[in-house]
Amino acid sequence: MICAPPSTAADPARRSHSYGRKRGRKLRVGRLKLFQSRLPELAIALPGAGRSLDPRSIFPFAPSSVWLEIGFGAGEHIAWQAAANPGVGLIACEVYENGIASLLAHIEREGLVNIRIQHGDGFEVIDALPEASIDRAFALFADPWPKARHHKRRLIDEEGLVRLSRILRDGAELRLATDHVGYLRWMLEHILRSPHFEWTARTPADFRERPADWPATRFESKAAGQGRPATYLRLTRRPR
Repeated sequence: MICAPPSTAADPARRSHSYGRKRGRKLRVGRLKLFQSRLPELAIALPGAGRSLDPRSIFPFAPSSVWLEIGFGAGEHIAWQAAANPGVGLIACEVYENGIASLLAHIEREGLVNIRIQHGDGFEVIDALPEASIDRAFALFADPWPKARHHKRRLIDEEGLVRLSRILRDGAELRLATDHVGYLRWMLEHILRSPHFEWTARTPADFRERPADWPATRFESKAAGQGRPATYLRLTRRPR
């Protein structure tokens, strides 16, 4: 379904992008076949200029709500959420072909029907969505881009929060996670200045422990084994 064009407070000259490498090792034959056969079926067709995307229209059923993950890695988290919440439609954004192939394997193996995939920049989807159309969003263990000259590539900054706040409904939750101390400080600096989000933590356990509906991933477990514990941030979209 095509809707009226979305508005955005972002300056087009400064637009954020979700950066990352596009491919790793050569895909195994089975995953290459999945990539070639299933991705065209599940890929999101972005609307043309001046139009927006009704997220509920891209699923084969009427979802109770729509969630969005930007940069889903190997797809473990979003596949778990899809299986645990079959009535929810999930939009999964990733540039890394090997990660997409991994998610497609989850979808095939687990018979998931409530995931649609954006192979590319997640902000292209964000900009195409209508205002207040998403009920929950995730940006978990995004690349911290540790070098100062690359900080402009970080997913969560003032502009990124503004653009996410536009598509999230009032009261919606934005979940963030990182194992990188420098990126954590950066995110908190921007979050605490943002008029659009409230950080809901009240005790240290609220950001040191994962909620029951937040599964661990292999990346997270590997980081913890290397002495880099994760921090889990849960933000609420303030009323407009």
